[in-house]
Amino acid sequence: MGSTFSKNDSHYMAIALKLANEGRYGVGANPMVGCVIVKDDQIIAKGYHQTFGEAHGEINALKQIDHQAHGATFYVTLEPCSHQGKTPPCAQAIIDSGAKKVIIALLDPNPLVSGKGMAMLENSGIEVITGLMENKALELNRGFVKRMQTGLPFVTCKIAMSLDGKTSMTSGESKWITGEPARQDVQKLRANHQAIITGSGTIITDNPSMTVRLNNINSSPLRVVIDSKNQIQDTALNIFSNDAPTLILNTNNVQVLESGKLDLNDALKHLGDQGINNALLEAGPGLIGAMLEAKLIDEFIIYTAPILMGSEANSMATLVLNKMSDKIELSINDIRIIGDDIRISAKIKP
Repeated sequence: MGSTFSKNDSHYMAIALKLANEGRYGVGANPMVGCVIVKDDQIIAKGYHQTFGEAHGEINALKQIDHQAHGATFYVTLEPCSHQGKTPPCAQAIIDSGAKKVIIALLDPNPLVSGKGMAMLENSGIEVITGLMENKALELNRGFVKRMQTGLPFVTCKIAMSLDGKTSMTSGESKWITGEPARQDVQKLRANHQAIITGSGTIITDNPSMTVRLNNINSSPLRVVIDSKNQIQDTALNIFSNDAPTLILNTNNVQVLESGKLDLNDALKHLGDQGINNALLEAGPGLIGAMLEAKLIDEFIIYTAPILMGSEANSMATLVLNKMSDKIELSINDIRIIGDDIRISAKIKP
């Protein structure tokens, strides 16, 4: 850390990060990884991890040059793996290629692995430098990083609300608060997650399909229903369609708190155990409030429509805060206009 990087270094790593992002629909439980191989200030190969269980980014790049990279520099967004998993270790492939230097954006977040790939490279006489564009690499794989460190997925809560902060009428009616462009953006948001979480109340009231409806995306995330009262029994519900897999989390498979409610931390642990890095919460105010109280939401994506729904309508979360000191602080990362609506991206401050 603390190394000085050139403009060229940053340029090549930026390409590697852009490449890594190309794998977001295919890598599943694995991290997104991009690799750029440079020799004499020329890119001679580049690749990214495309599909879970198949070749990593470094190997896909090396294939383009017959695994020969004598004297070259590798720009890799994540520390090359040092262990035999579904694929051989990338660190050994880099060593065998004759590489001179490896520049790494982010060390492996798995505490049991972190630094071992770097040590393997250094022990073979390869110069290794870390930390170039580390924050961008961390943001790219934030779900994988969180799961490696905590066993839980990164949870984004999606809200569609009126300008006065209401998400449904007292009857439960909520179609449609936002316009079509915002609803299309939600489909893209769903496609970027491995699981969509909702509550049994939403299923009973709205009977949603919870699938991705985009022409260029063929698969939908795992549909997860938090069902503390074991109410979801009717297999004719849309949630049980063949469009995507469904997991019902209830008292049969999740720990129960003294209050009789499901232990939401344990519920998310189930998802982490299945390799879910990023989960999207689309639920009613009760489950959102419970997730907030349990400190299990990392980020909000809020679509705000230019409408007013009145004081009797439901708020975004059932959450009782009695003092200003109890407030939950957010850090706004992005605000943009989508159609007639405002899209706000905000993370919960630690």
